[in-house]
Amino acid sequence: MSAFSSDPIIAIATAPGRGGIGVIRVSGPDLRAWADALCGQALRPRHAHYLPFRHRDGDVMDEGLALFFPGPHSYTGEDVLELQGHGGPAVLRRVLDDCLARGAGIGLRLAQPGEFTQRAFLNDRLDLAQAEAVADLIEASSTAAARSAMASLSGAFSAEVDALSERIVQLRMLVEATLDFPEEEIDFLEKYQAAERLDTVTAALDGVLRTARQGMVLREGLHVVLAGQPNVGKSSLLNALAGEDVAIVTPIAGTTRDRVIQQIHIDGIPLHIVDTAGLRDTDDTVERIGIERSWAEIARAQVILHLQDARHPDDPLDAEIVRRLPAGTPVLRVLNKVDLLSGGSDLRAARGADDQDMPAASEEIQVSARTGAGLDVLRARLLRIAGWTPGTESPWLARERHVQALEAAREHLLLAREHASHSDQVLDLFAEELRLAHESLCEITGQFTSDDLLGEIFSRFCIGK
Repeated sequence: MSAFSSDPIIAIATAPGRGGIGVIRVSGPDLRAWADALCGQALRPRHAHYLPFRHRDGDVMDEGLALFFPGPHSYTGEDVLELQGHGGPAVLRRVLDDCLARGAGIGLRLAQPGEFTQRAFLNDRLDLAQAEAVADLIEASSTAAARSAMASLSGAFSAEVDALSERIVQLRMLVEATLDFPEEEIDFLEKYQAAERLDTVTAALDGVLRTARQGMVLREGLHVVLAGQPNVGKSSLLNALAGEDVAIVTPIAGTTRDRVIQQIHIDGIPLHIVDTAGLRDTDDTVERIGIERSWAEIARAQVILHLQDARHPDDPLDAEIVRRLPAGTPVLRVLNKVDLLSGGSDLRAARGADDQDMPAASEEIQVSARTGAGLDVLRARLLRIAGWTPGTESPWLARERHVQALEAAREHLLLAREHASHSDQVLDLFAEELRLAHESLCEITGQFTSDDLLGEIFSRFCIGK
């Protein structure tokens, strides 16, 4: 995608398929004359005109609303025309094709994915974090995610980042002025309390980083894989967490031959739960392929739920499975079927509920997928591993690249603080770390952004947005 193309662009802006309303969007510089000719009348800015959509041969293709938004006061910052008609794929396609034919003289072409929002960014209608929030709002899978995406789109996240940037810039101005006039012999770090001011900025950045991590969890969720021997209740647990029968459950070992993926929400956090084939040695070709896929899925997991039968907690095959699990991935040992134990099952199922400090990676949780015992404890542990604090709501969404940029900025501030301990002897290094921290923050809002990154971000948008 060219970051600087000014060709007029057009696309169907509504989702594919049949619907009551379909929208075609056009954006480009100086579209007024072309839009008036297309619609057969002069269009008043930001006024809905009800009119027929005529083919170039005179036939009426559809009828609906035409709205013209002159730039720069439009979504893209350019002139924008929206045609709102009926949502049938055939009629929308016919109107689109006619617009392309009648726009050939002005270079009208089909928009690429995300190109409307990319133009809004390039024309300073949105910063990069706000532009990404447009896609996040469209893709939000929960009410909490939608609210936070809207807050990001409104500029809440950008305002936090800009405030941090401004404080760093102020400190940079002081230190670089001192470097420009070394003859003044001012002890910069002491006179301007640079170290203390730096500590304050770092503390503020830590607060933004914590919120950003929460926002990233709310947006991206957690990839959870159910692993274990056949017939330990993986599919039953998936069904219990999902609240519906999404996986087949039978007493026959090896029923699950391929992965089953279900997204669920806990406190608004999306969890991508993957049920896998039971892990065992087998001569069945199809089952063996399923087991190979299970191990591949386990390697990609962010959290592994190792399910075992509570009646056989010391099975040697489970010990072999544990040895093969990837190092560094949190593993919850889940003893299922506690309802089949004789006596004390309620006590066993609740074990760990009060032990909030138990390390998640080595924790044992006892549940019954059939009765639901222990599932609340399991849900709470999954949220804790995800880094989510129950009962809170992130004020805005964040992406992994945002968190990485904040972490990079924090690292540069810490290095600057280390240089500050050497007094003014390394003031140039102090200034350089401040500059790098500032650039890391500016990557979030797009003030310093490569064309390659822009292409990657906007290519993930839907066409028409």
